[in-house]
Amino acid sequence: MMTGERAPAKTYCIIGDPISHSLSPGMQNAAFSALGLNCTYISFRVPAPDLKESIDSLRAINVAGFNVTIPHKVAVIKYLDELDVTAKKAGAVNTVNNIEGILKGYNTDIAGFIEPLRRREFDFGITILLLGAGGAARAIIAALSEEKKTGRVIIANRDQAKAKELARIAGDLGIQCETIALEDAVQVSPEAGLIVNATSIGLDNEPSPIDSDHIKKGSLVYDIVYRPVVTDLLEQAKFAQAHVVYGYEMLLEQGAKAFEIWTGLPAPRDVMKKNLLGIFGEPT
Repeated sequence: MMTGERAPAKTYCIIGDPISHSLSPGMQNAAFSALGLNCTYISFRVPAPDLKESIDSLRAINVAGFNVTIPHKVAVIKYLDELDVTAKKAGAVNTVNNIEGILKGYNTDIAGFIEPLRRREFDFGITILLLGAGGAARAIIAALSEEKKTGRVIIANRDQAKAKELARIAGDLGIQCETIALEDAVQVSPEAGLIVNATSIGLDNEPSPIDSDHIKKGSLVYDIVYRPVVTDLLEQAKFAQAHVVYGYEMLLEQGAKAFEIWTGLPAPRDVMKKNLLGIFGEPT
């Protein structure tokens, strides 16, 4: 390459359905720009029936890498060539890197979820209520398994078959879980020191399945939905005088890990966070 010649452009993207709410393009493009990288990040809506065809298309255009969101984090695995240890542990993929034509899957949701809790020096040896049993929930279970002491875990989900499958995966990782119906979450939520929403409930401003009367004062409520930044669940948590973890915190950390996988460079987290908070402002 001649001196001063710019590196060839690389394209990254995110696939999912829905996808219009995603803040990843702005966050990742801000990171690429901050480091002077000739890269572009865009979003593609991919309905579930079109997943295989879409992965084939991304291969054909030699996309440099991509993120995967709802509802494809588990289904995408069958279309990849290799899995990183994080993806194997979670049984789900949210980041893919194209390594000379080989699509390798990773799971940066594990680090994305756990880092905000570690920063708060959270004690994991308590009752944890996990809402959902999809790809994000799998990453959360994998993250919890890395802690020295994890207390009782209760999985609340509409589809009990999926909940029981996640409980089986958790058992293999050394975590014993109970499963209940999502509508029964309010019966156990007052016991929980940590409530985590790993469903898409709240994305369209739906009411929380748990109200403030069923959230313990002083507990921690973590909603991985990041838009709106303050979901109804987090509003209910504040009414209950519980502490909250915002979804953008997980989004930021998992996105930074993905950036580092793709580029091999330290992610400019301050720039990425500034981009996110510039969109919806610092929550109060």
